[in-house]
Amino acid sequence: MSEVIVIKNGVDIVDDLINVIVSNRDYLSEIDGAIGDGDHGINMAKGFNICKTRIDGKQLTLSEALAELSDSLMEGIGGSMGPLYGCIFTGWSDSVQGKTELTKEDVQAMLANGMSELQDISPAQKGDKCLVDTLFPAVESFAQAVKEEKTFKEALNIMKDAAAKGRDSTKDLVAKIGRASRLGERSKGVLDAGATSCCLLVTQLADSLEAKMN
Repeated sequence: MSEVIVIKNGVDIVDDLINVIVSNRDYLSEIDGAIGDGDHGINMAKGFNICKTRIDGKQLTLSEALAELSDSLMEGIGGSMGPLYGCIFTGWSDSVQGKTELTKEDVQAMLANGMSELQDISPAQKGDKCLVDTLFPAVESFAQAVKEEKTFKEALNIMKDAAAKGRDSTKDLVAKIGRASRLGERSKGVLDAGATSCCLLVTQLADSLEAKMN
């Protein structure tokens, strides 16, 4: 299995991200409804569908396709999720600009840049019961796997496991940020919708990259 991924059309990977969010729209809103206003899936699907209309049938680099996704979310989603995810995808886009081939080191840099862009606009930390509880462990575990010279595929699988554990950890957390923080202890016992959508995206990214190794 190749340790270098060739990206002939970045639309393919972004399409996968769009599909995973749109197909889980109701699930995400159901989770959000337990401690939030129940529109996370609706808003996310709206933004990702806007991107779909912008990139459908086009030939774009991965950087260009991710930039379209970022713009679509920032312009199309109300509330905090548009800017937060928009910054993450801007970081990913900037990091792979001009690249048509990705090594695991390139993906590590891409993930880290997305996390850095998010930290520029959000004070959220692990344990706050939000998307950070999924994203940060996923990014950190991938970096550690690269450091330990795991194969590209192994690093992606380690990242997926860390993302799932991060998502699941939010069930026992008390929300410290966002609308759910008003509920205090009553916010325990359910998953965080942002952490769940982030897990879907990170997992799909890993699966889409792995599919291109074969």
